[in-house]
Amino acid sequence: MARTMTTDARKKDTREKIELGGLIVKAGLRYEKRALLLGLLIDAAGRIRGDDAERSRLTAIGTEAFGRDGE
Repeated sequence: MARTMTTDARKKDTREKIELGGLIVKAGLRYEKRALLLGLLIDAAGRIRGDDAERSRLTAIGTEAFGRDGE
């Protein structure tokens, strides 16, 4: 049973990583260097920490991008 839980956890982790990679592609950053991507994410994490207005602004941008999926 422990093996099944480990396998399920690994599958869930893999699925999450695939979904996160999909966000990079959706943002148009597929061909950027990994160091740049990590830098962008670290910078963004710092910007939203404690800044509800910036968090809301970026969430609105993302929500709009997801909304264009049906077009």
